[in-house]
Order: sequence, then structure tokens, then C-alpha cells
Amino acid sequence: MFRIGKTLVSEEILENNFHCNIEKCKGACCVEGIAGAPLQEQEANLLAKNFDKISKYISPRAKKIVKNNGAYVTLKDGKIETPLVESKACVYVHYESNGTLSCGIEKAYKKNEIEFNKPISCHLYPVRVKEYSEFTAVNYHKWSICSDACSLGNELKKPVYEFVKEALIKKFGNEWFLELEKIAKNKTR
Repeated sequence: MFRIGKTLVSEEILENNFHCNIEKCKGACCVEGIAGAPLQEQEANLLAKNFDKISKYISPRAKKIVKNNGAYVTLKDGKIETPLVESKACVYVHYESNGTLSCGIEKAYKKNEIEFNKPISCHLYPVRVKEYSEFTAVNYHKWSICSDACSLGNELKKPVYEFVKEALIKKFGNEWFLELEKIAKNKTR
């Protein structure tokens, strides 16, 4: 681990390679797992406010869940996440005609229908961020369904931190990312 400002960063984001291989996994991360995508309060509010614009990109069943239960779920511990369909698929999954899954939120964003991209927790993946009172932990999350992404990352020689560069800058700022790059370059010497 190393420190950048108020973050503690795992060296694994420098040492491991990753590049989503959607052709192989078909977007499995949107339908696997035991919880919805973690949301920041601002993201939850934006989802609720913009649901009508996003809803055309999700399944009828998912629309019904959101209409009945809301655009996000607040857990007992106060954490917020996306709702799930049958305790599996994120309600915001978009089913492409070729069988690949994508994000309905991102779809609306790319068509300039809303002003925010998918949740930062999704945008950062496979990096996971956890806030503590004294610091923020920045870790690499290894998941078996992403083995093809690891293989492609190795083939392309693309470290995790480079794959999620845009999201890291969005979360922590450009200065933070420049410091991360400097540390990465010093480690490879």
C-alpha cells in the first residue's frame, strides 16, 4: 500500500493488468453478485430524478421494480445501492440484441439524454473504493467472471489503473492521478 493525499492505494492496481472483454463475458458483472452497485447519495438522487429518461433502456420487469420500490435502495446501515431483479441483475441493465449486457444509465448518457454516466462504483471497476474516517482505501477487486478481462489486460499490457484512468480522475482529480502515474513509473524502473 502507498499513500496519495488522504488515500491508501493497493499496489495491486499497478501490478495487475485488466481490460474489459465484453465479447467474452457479455457483461456478467451487471447480473452476478449478491448486491446492487454502491451509490453515492448524489447519484441516487440523479437516478430518481432522471428515471423516466433511463427507463426506456431497461427491461419492463426492472421498470416495474423501480416504479414500485424506487430508483435506489437504502440499506439498514445507511449505504445506498441499485435495486436488483430477483436478487441478481441490476435493474439498470440494458439487454443488447446480440446477448451482451450494458448499462442503461450509460446508454442514456451517451445519447446525451442525461448529464451523468453510470455510477462511479461501476465506472471504477475492478477498483473498489471504501471511505473511512481518516482515509479512503483504493483496492483491486479480483473476480473470477473477469478472468477474460485479466487475460486481455495481460495481452495489451494495460495495468488496472490505466484501464480506469477516466474514472479515477473523476473520483480523485487529475493531480491525484498524475501522482499515481509517477509512483507507477518509479515502480517499473
